Amino acid sequence: MNICVVGTGYVGLVTGACFAEFGNKVVCVDNDETKIRNLKRGILPIYEPGLEEIVRKNSKEDRLSFTTDLGNAIQQSLVIFIAVGTPSREDGSADLSYVEGVAREIASHLNGYKVIVTKSTVPVGTGAKIQEIIQKNKKEGGEFDIVSNPEFLREGSAIEDFMRPNRVVIGTNGSQAIAILKDLYRPLYLIETPFVITDVVSAEMIKYASNAFLATKVSFINEMAALCERVNADVHQVAKGMGLDRRIGSKFLHPGPGFGGSCFPKDTKALTQISREQGYTFEIVEAVIRVNEKQRDRMVEKIRGAVGDLQNKTLGVLGLSFKPNTDDIRESPSVAIIESLLKKGSTIRAFDPIAMDEAKKVLKNVYYGSDAYETAKGCDALILMTEWNQFRNLDLDRIKSIITQPVFIDLRNVYDPLRMAKLGFRYIGVGRKPSEF
Repeated sequence: MNICVVGTGYVGLVTGACFAEFGNKVVCVDNDETKIRNLKRGILPIYEPGLEEIVRKNSKEDRLSFTTDLGNAIQQSLVIFIAVGTPSREDGSADLSYVEGVAREIASHLNGYKVIVTKSTVPVGTGAKIQEIIQKNKKEGGEFDIVSNPEFLREGSAIEDFMRPNRVVIGTNGSQAIAILKDLYRPLYLIETPFVITDVVSAEMIKYASNAFLATKVSFINEMAALCERVNADVHQVAKGMGLDRRIGSKFLHPGPGFGGSCFPKDTKALTQISREQGYTFEIVEAVIRVNEKQRDRMVEKIRGAVGDLQNKTLGVLGLSFKPNTDDIRESPSVAIIESLLKKGSTIRAFDPIAMDEAKKVLKNVYYGSDAYETAKGCDALILMTEWNQFRNLDLDRIKSIITQPVFIDLRNVYDPLRMAKLGFRYIGVGRKPSEF
C-alpha cells in the first residue's frame, strides 16, 4: 500500500518508519529542507531507541523515502497521515494552523479516492473541520474519507508501542476507510491486538481521555507523596499496596518532580480548554495541572531544605530529559527546576547521556559534565532528576569521595534510603522518610 506521512517529527517519523517495516511503500513529507536532506542521509532529528536502524534499513530497501514535494506524495498515495505539530496557544488550546494548511494542500491535489488520517493529537471536532476544508477546496470528483487514528507512543519505547500496541483506535464513518485501515494494520492481527472501531469524535476524545487519566495518576501519587512526608509514611509502600488492586494498577504510580514532555502538559491544557468552550469546567484535570505546576516548586523547596540557602551553592544534576531514553526536554521538570535554582543563585553542574545538546539551547549558564562523576565533583549535593539506567547503579563510594557534602537528593526514588544511610549519605527522596548516617 502507498502511504504518505505529512510531518517528520516524533509521531510522523516513527509512524512512517514502522509502516515501512510492515512492508508498505511510505513517503514522509516535511517543508523543512534541511531536515529532509539529513533524513535522506540517515541523520534523524530525534533520538528514539531503534528508530535509526529501521529508517536506514527501509530506506535502503526502497520502502521509505523523504521529500518536500507534498503534492506529488499526495497524488501517489492511497492513505495520507497528518502528523504535524499542534502546539499550545497561550490559552492552552491547540494551534491547528499546520493541520488546516495540510488539509488545504490535500484538497488541491486530490486525484482519486483518498483516506485522510489524523495522527496528530487534535481537539474534538478537528476531523469535521478537515472534512469541511477539503470539501470546500477540492476539485470535482475527488472522493475521500476522514479517519481519526490517534497515536499512543511513549517516547523511549515508541517502536515497541507501534509494533505491539495495547490497542488500535480507528474512528471514521466510512466503511471503505475501515477496511483499508484494517488492511494497513493487518500484521497486528497476528498478535491479537484489540481494535476499537468508532466514530471520529469518539476517537479524538479517546486520546485526550487516556493522557488526562494517566496524568491524573501522576499528580495523585505526587500529592500522596507530599502527605506521606508529613505523616511519616513511605509512599513506595503505599503505591505498592494501591497498585496491587487490579482496579487501580501499578503503572504511573511513581512519585517524582511531575510530568513533562510533549503530550501530558499540552493535552491536559487542551482538554480543559475544550471543556470551557462547551460551557463545562473539568475540575479534576484542572487540579491535575495545578498540582503538576506546584510540584516543581516543591522539589526546589526540598532541595533548599537539604542544603540550606541556595545562594552560592554548587549542585550536581543527573538527567535533563523529561524521561529516560529520549533527548526530549520539552516541559522537562529538570529544566524548570534548574532554571529556578539558577535564579536563586545556585551554580549548576549537569549531565545527561543524550539530551545535553538540546538542553544547551535553553540552559546557558550551566556547566555540562562528561559523566556523572565529573559532574558531581565539588558539589554541595547531587540531585537525580531523570532515572536513566546508568544512574541506577552509580559507584556511591566514588560519589561520596568527590562531593563536598554527602547529600543525595533522589527525585525519582531510585535508591534505597537505608542503604544510602549506611554508606554515609544524607538521602532525601520523594514521599519517603529522609535518612542520615
